[in-house]
Amino acid sequence: MASGFRRGNRKRLPKLEARGVLESVDREGPFKEWLGMPDLYRYHLVVDGTSYSYQTEDRELPVTTGDRVVFRYKETKAGNWVDRNSLGVAIDPSNYQSE
Repeated sequence: MASGFRRGNRKRLPKLEARGVLESVDREGPFKEWLGMPDLYRYHLVVDGTSYSYQTEDRELPVTTGDRVVFRYKETKAGNWVDRNSLGVAIDPSNYQSE
């Protein structure tokens, strides 16, 4: 089967990207969506005054409050949802030194 096939001639919207300082993190869960699925945790993140939701199987996030973070997200009626596995610490090249 051909990969990347889309019906119609609609252009795909590019992913939105955000970066900024993580101001607060609140965790809810664990939630069981259906039988046999691992527990899911829902995080409410505030980055530069904007609220985002993030859902993952990880009990702890790879980032902490005060970190400069970068991620991709979608705007929905329910709010801004961070794409799975896109949340990480932003690396500033001016601070990076190779040894």
